Amino acid sequence: MFLPVPEQMKRIREGTIEIVPEDALIEKLERSRAEDKPLVVKQGFDPTRPDLHIGHAVSIQKLRTFQELGHDVVFVMGTFTALVGDPSGRDETRPMLSEEEIEDNLRTYEEQVFQILNPKKTEIRRNSEWLAPLTLVDILRLTSQYTVSRVLARDDFATRHREGRPISLVEFLYPMMQAYDSVMLNADVELGGTDQKFNLLLGRTLQGKAGQDPQICLIMPLLRGTDGVKKMSKSYDNYVGISMEPAEMFGRAMSIPDELLEEWLTLSSSLTGSDLKERLTEAETDPLKAKRWLAMDLVEQYHGPTDAVDARDLFDQVHRRREVPTDIPAVTLSLAGEVEVWIAQVLRDAGLAKSSSEANRLVLQGAVRIDGEVVIERDLQLGAGEYLIQRGKRKFARVLLAEN
Repeated sequence: MFLPVPEQMKRIREGTIEIVPEDALIEKLERSRAEDKPLVVKQGFDPTRPDLHIGHAVSIQKLRTFQELGHDVVFVMGTFTALVGDPSGRDETRPMLSEEEIEDNLRTYEEQVFQILNPKKTEIRRNSEWLAPLTLVDILRLTSQYTVSRVLARDDFATRHREGRPISLVEFLYPMMQAYDSVMLNADVELGGTDQKFNLLLGRTLQGKAGQDPQICLIMPLLRGTDGVKKMSKSYDNYVGISMEPAEMFGRAMSIPDELLEEWLTLSSSLTGSDLKERLTEAETDPLKAKRWLAMDLVEQYHGPTDAVDARDLFDQVHRRREVPTDIPAVTLSLAGEVEVWIAQVLRDAGLAKSSSEANRLVLQGAVRIDGEVVIERDLQLGAGEYLIQRGKRKFARVLLAEN
């Protein structure tokens, strides 16, 4: 049994930027209630990176709201569209990923998304199911249904075209592929950020031409990252991943500028209604206290209350009392017959960097310390011995370099 439509709409409207068109959503909900049939609500995510972050969670939480209202959620894994890369909001062509890279990134998605969504009420689909079999004739028929002038009207494409920056033909096809997902799923509602509005509206167009009742576009706000400027993205390293280690999650939340507090409390905290208003008032008078609460709340949402307390205590130990943590992991590495090894190799093998190139970048940024001293030489080599190595503010390792 579905709630009355006004009650459903109240919950759906909370936190949304725009519902296009809202009157059609009300009609769909009324028909759903009369027929006792849930709506099909979809959102797609391209696995261009291995982690989902709390910026993604803004709309995933809204998917959860639809589930709580009794509707069906389809979480679309963009296994085919990730080969192209979504150009929305970007000022340059995104590098194309290989199928192997996409599969590597996919492995953690399902586990992460079920930290928010109810697995019993979620259908996960890969859009390669229907996009990969398309023939050239199929693609030509689809592309005939929208024009170059309409695509160039998009802000991101228009800016790049005006400034003479390249736009690949493949990028022109991306909105069509996302829209075709909606046709194949016969979606009633699609969620997306403000940068996705064009793609969602195109879904309405293709559905209409396919004889379907066009989907409703639910436009969600974009959460700015820890830098307080750009939208949250792993590409910008301004993100908080929902599977990130509790201490790292807490520390990144504590690093946000005060002017970001209202946005983060509203979009990413567990608060609503009067409780949220009270915390927003506190953010104006005591931003540090509000920020500590927010950091605790984020860790608790994705890891639980015990990890939240531990993350807070570790943060205080390292940043307030300037103490070195007591539970630093110990790593033994072999010199493998060498007298010395490069610092980048040590950082990589000790788990403090994912690759040598990332390690070199960290050194150049002044983000690496050995025994408390900042490393300033990318070509530094270390010989046999024990070292306390720190990456950034929160990652430590005691590294023993052994001769054999």
